[in-house]
Amino acid sequence: MVLARRKVVYMLLIAALVLFLSPFGWLVITAFKAQSELRAVPIHWWPHHPTLDNFQQALTLFDYLGYARNSLTIAGLYSVLITLASAWAGYGFARLNGPGKKLVFGLMLSTMMTPQIITLIPTYLLFAKADLVNTYIPWVLWGLAGAPYLIFLFRQFFTNMPKELEEAAIIDGCGQIRIFWRIFLPQSWPVIATSLILSFSWSWGDYIAPALLLDDDRTTLSVKIATGYVNEHGTGLYTLIAAGSVMYIVPVLALFLILQRGFITSSATSGLK
Repeated sequence: MVLARRKVVYMLLIAALVLFLSPFGWLVITAFKAQSELRAVPIHWWPHHPTLDNFQQALTLFDYLGYARNSLTIAGLYSVLITLASAWAGYGFARLNGPGKKLVFGLMLSTMMTPQIITLIPTYLLFAKADLVNTYIPWVLWGLAGAPYLIFLFRQFFTNMPKELEEAAIIDGCGQIRIFWRIFLPQSWPVIATSLILSFSWSWGDYIAPALLLDDDRTTLSVKIATGYVNEHGTGLYTLIAAGSVMYIVPVLALFLILQRGFITSSATSGLK
């Protein structure tokens, strides 16, 4: 009976996996098709003559690597800064005491329910008045501000660490800053990995902020892929879009594969007391 249930569960999981991966599979298949095959009737479920020309044209139709460098610069700065800022804020909520700490923590968590679209125009106006449009400074400021969800993860992790570590460090003459950098932060590698993966993917996949704040020469790859693959009539070249999108996913997948052990560990233990 138990074996039969396991088989049913595995079958359901495999079906769900196929369902979730089917859009990505179709994207990869489209990347190897000729442009004419997209309009073929009946539908060519598999490319009759697979070609790598789409990938070559996707790299050369515009400066693909240059825009990828812009995206890596923004995503790298943002992910490192927001991880450090969130870790420091999470340490404060977990290990330091002060009046109104619970109220401030609750208010911070409540901001997670605020839709991004509400703050979009006010944010643009603030950056425009500060003459920060068409610079990467907004991503630096967003990174230094931390993220409520990441602060929550760090706070949960630091709360569960033994108090004896902190007390021993205080006896040895360490202050709070040194305790954070030398003891707590090195121990929080699973949460750091999770924060880096999530924040990098947030920034790497963001379309709205770069389209709103950056000019064409400084914008990110996500914006350029959406607008750059067109012919002389303005019609989208969908096989090139597919090829460019497949290459666009590679950095996020690589980062996840490198840090996946820490990400899984953090996801499994973040809710434990």
